[in-house]
Amino acid sequence: MAVFIRLVDFNSSEEKEIELFNQKNKFIINNQDDFLKIPGSPIAYWISNKVLDIFPKNGKVGDFLELKAGLSTGDNKKFQRNWHEVNFRKIGFNYDNLQETINSKHKWYPCNSGGEHRKWYGNNDIIINWEDNGRDLKKFPASVLRNKMYYFKEGITWTKLSASKLGIRFKNKGFIFDDTGRSAFSMDTNLDLYLLSFLGSKIPNFFMSFLNPSLSLTNDDISKFAIIFTESKETKSQIDYLTQQNIDISRKEWNSRETSWDFKTSELLRHKTSDKIEDAYNNYCANWKEQFFKLHANEEELNRIFIDIYDLADEMTPDVPFEDVTILKEESEIKNDELVFKKEIIIKQFISYAVGCMFGRYSPDKEGLILANKGEIIKDFTAKVPAPSFIPDDDNIIPVLEDEYFKDDIVSRFKEFLKVTFGAESLAENLDFIAGALSKSKKGGESSEKIIRDYFLKSFFKDHARTYQKRPIYWLFTSGKGRGFNALVYMHRYDKTLLAKMRTDYLLELEAKLDARIAMLSDSARDKQEKERLGKLMRELAAYDEKLNNKALGFIDIDLDDGVVVNYAKFEGLVEGV
Repeated sequence: MAVFIRLVDFNSSEEKEIELFNQKNKFIINNQDDFLKIPGSPIAYWISNKVLDIFPKNGKVGDFLELKAGLSTGDNKKFQRNWHEVNFRKIGFNYDNLQETINSKHKWYPCNSGGEHRKWYGNNDIIINWEDNGRDLKKFPASVLRNKMYYFKEGITWTKLSASKLGIRFKNKGFIFDDTGRSAFSMDTNLDLYLLSFLGSKIPNFFMSFLNPSLSLTNDDISKFAIIFTESKETKSQIDYLTQQNIDISRKEWNSRETSWDFKTSELLRHKTSDKIEDAYNNYCANWKEQFFKLHANEEELNRIFIDIYDLADEMTPDVPFEDVTILKEESEIKNDELVFKKEIIIKQFISYAVGCMFGRYSPDKEGLILANKGEIIKDFTAKVPAPSFIPDDDNIIPVLEDEYFKDDIVSRFKEFLKVTFGAESLAENLDFIAGALSKSKKGGESSEKIIRDYFLKSFFKDHARTYQKRPIYWLFTSGKGRGFNALVYMHRYDKTLLAKMRTDYLLELEAKLDARIAMLSDSARDKQEKERLGKLMRELAAYDEKLNNKALGFIDIDLDDGVVVNYAKFEGLVEGV
């Protein structure tokens, strides 16, 4: 007989001292051989005999799923990219097998590579260099190419390192997978959804609490889970239906953001029913609230079904905290047990889409990516969107300044975009709604346009860099702290003459306009103060002009295959840091 006292759930020494004498924390084990019933024989003294008996009486997940570790590149910076960094036409989607990649025109392929805790679908943002059937990786001494026969197969994936919760996800065909994005493949396609659903339920996390209560979820851990299959065809069908619905909701949510390669259009445009953005926002919230609670209800129902199958009602409840539902993490939060949407985030996503339309990456007239390959120009845009209602910037340089000094000023272009998408008659009302989302209270009667301009000047690029995981596709050229000169450039439309054009058509022109503005100021105290401010900006612009001219004379070229980090560094001193 052995006696155990479990105090791991108590944090402080004072709590542990008190709970030491609490009989419910005391466990008496008469036969220590019972631990042998559990794979690996962990000393799980706190689990019931009912749980102990599940393992010897049933099969294991490993009997029905082939669980595989993926490749190790040996140098992720060399071989992996975020999908938005490279020429989109060089990414190969939906391949069925390795043989198809030989002599393919594509260099990059989707790669499951772990990511944040997320269930059912998502984390599809990494690509890997598998050009000509992995030619470069095969030559690289540090790379290890495991389980190649499973590359591109449909299956299940999860993040190896996790906060003790299994974020199981459906994986489409067409993916390679690495060691951090572990994968599994069903031996019977009829069981695909059932196995995915079981692994997405509460029971595996319960098993993990004694099989391996660590942050690393390995193939071996998951293969040991006891699996019980229902004998009821009706229950099996219900499980499959709810699981597919969970995948569909999560896929739709993942693709609702422009960081997905399957993104189609702004959610506010998709939910537009009038000329008011506020109505679109309310429709968005109503739709996604319904989807969130449907997913939540489905997860609890699947938990209930599996708890019943495993006869574990005495061990756990089917309840899922709202915080554990893994969609809308960016756009919402749980407050007082309620789902609350973040208006500011949703409006910022709309603004980001609008900027994408200004550069021609997107168009309100056609879904999906339009210009996403290096060197593309307006002619390429009109070939795909023959009669656009909103025409992208012609020279790929959009000034972001404290005032409207140029016709393609970013605020001017944003207002034009609003007129095209929601109508000119509602422009003022929509600007007010957007400004209200960006700033909870107007300071000293600030106009809506001023609030929006301040957002572009001070915060847009920071938000963009964060959204794109410090791999921005819109680059901010800026003269420094005074922000006398700022311009956004879309890296996929960059060419080596752009810096010279930026200098002659924008920077020097701005200097001339500021100089003229200074000359018009009087000797009043107020105007003297403005002269001093503008004088500082002029000195900042002069210093920036020297650096910009030096870089422009170098005719710097970029190779998108090198990734943002390498290419952005070529313009150090001219661009905002990320």
